[in-house]
Amino acid sequence: MTRLHFASALLPSGWANDVQVVLAAGAIAEVTPGVAPAAGDERHTIALPGLASLHSHAFQRGMAGLAEMRGDSTDTFWTWRETMYRFALAMTPDDVAAVATLLYVEMLEQGFTRVGEFHYLHHDRDGSPYADIAEMAAHIAQAAEASGIGLTLLPSFYAHGSFGGAAPHDGQRRFICSVDQFAALMAASRKAIGKLPGANIGISPHSLRAVTPDELAAIIPLADGGPVHIHAAEQVKEVEDCLAWSHQRPVQWLLEHAPLDQRWCLIHATHTTSEEVTAFARTGAVAGLCPITEASLGDGMFPAREFLDAGGRFGIGTDSNVLVGVADELRLLEYGQRLKHRQRNVLSGSAGTSTGRTLFDNALAGGAQALAQATVGLMSGARADIVTLDAAHPSLAGRRHDALVDGWIFAAGSGAIDCVWAGGDKVVEGGRHRLRQSARERFNAAVRRLVA
Repeated sequence: MTRLHFASALLPSGWANDVQVVLAAGAIAEVTPGVAPAAGDERHTIALPGLASLHSHAFQRGMAGLAEMRGDSTDTFWTWRETMYRFALAMTPDDVAAVATLLYVEMLEQGFTRVGEFHYLHHDRDGSPYADIAEMAAHIAQAAEASGIGLTLLPSFYAHGSFGGAAPHDGQRRFICSVDQFAALMAASRKAIGKLPGANIGISPHSLRAVTPDELAAIIPLADGGPVHIHAAEQVKEVEDCLAWSHQRPVQWLLEHAPLDQRWCLIHATHTTSEEVTAFARTGAVAGLCPITEASLGDGMFPAREFLDAGGRFGIGTDSNVLVGVADELRLLEYGQRLKHRQRNVLSGSAGTSTGRTLFDNALAGGAQALAQATVGLMSGARADIVTLDAAHPSLAGRRHDALVDGWIFAAGSGAIDCVWAGGDKVVEGGRHRLRQSARERFNAAVRRLVA
C-alpha cells in the first residue's frame, strides 16, 4: 500500500486541497481531501489524472522525420503512405518491440498513461502469417508491460486496397487478413494480453477503404462488447472515392449502415458536413482526434467547435507518433480552431471557462469511453494513473487550479511533468522514465539498422 499527499489535486468533483490518495493493487483505494500529510506520505504539489492516447500506430514512431523531403510531385498523405509501407515491410517483431517500448516510455513521460494501439502490422515480411498469428501483438504487449503503460489493444482488420473490395497493394501485405484469419488473430491476441494488468481489447476495422460491408458486419461481433475504432473521412480523396463507390460520404455511410453507439470511435472524421456532425454527436460515439498527425499529413481540421456545440465527445490520439505529448495535442487542437475561426479560446465552451481545463476534461472522458475504461480519474476504484506537475516550472509559477492546466498546455513547452504513476507503479520521476536510457539504446540500434 502506498500513500500519496498532494497540496492540490484535480478530482472528478473539481480541484481540492490537501488530498491524500491511497494506492493498493494498482488502483486507487481511497481519496481524502482536506487532510494534513501523515507520516510516511509521499508529498507532491500538483496532481492530475493521466490521459489516454486513444489512437496510436506504435511502429510509425521509428520513421518519425523520415518523410519530410518533398518529391517531384505534390506531397500528400498518399505519398507519405508509400514511405510508411517501405518502413513497415522491413521491421521484425523485435524491431516493433524496441520502437513501441521507447514510444510508450515517451508517452508516460508526457502524461499519457494508457494507449489505444490500433495494431495492423500483423504478418511476416513476405505477408505470410507467423506460426503464432499474434506474434506482433505479443511484442506490443511486451512493450506495454516493460514501460508500465495501460494497453487497449485494437487489432485491425485490413483486407482491401480501396473501396468496393479492390485488391490490396503489395505494400499492404503485412496487414491483410481474411475474416477467418482475423477471428484467429483476435483469439490469439486475447491470450497475448491476458496476463497484462489492466489490459483490454477491441477491434479496428481499418477503414471503409479496407473493409467491405459484409466483412464489417462479420467482424463487429468479434469485439465481444469491446470498443470498435475505424478511420473515417481523413482525406478529401477518401471522401471522393467513397462517394464514387456508394454515393455517400464515409461518415454518412457509417451513420446509415453501421451500428454506431458509445462503443465506437471514429478516428479523424476530418471532412464531415454539418449534418454529419450533428448526427455523429447524437450517436454517443467518440471522435478520435490526432491534431499533430492531422497537421503533419495535411489532412485538414475537424469541425471541433460545431461538434462540441452539438454535444459530441472527443478524445486525443498520437497516431503516427511523430511528436508525443498531452499538452502538444491539446494545444494544437485549440490553435487549429483559432486559425480556422480567427478567434481565441474557441473550445472553452462558455465565458469565464478555462480552455485548458475544458480540453483536458473532454479528453479524459472521451479517451476513457473510447478505450472502455469505466472508471478513470483521481477517485476510488480507478486505475492508479496519476501525473504530477513540477510546481517550480516557470510557466506554472504563481498559478492555481485551472490556471495550472492552462499554463501546462499553452505555455510550459517541455519539462512541466515531474512524476507519473501507471497502474500504481511510479514509472516516471523527475521527468524521466526509469527505462529511458535502455529504451533509447534499443530503439536507436533497431532504427539505425532499418534506416540503413
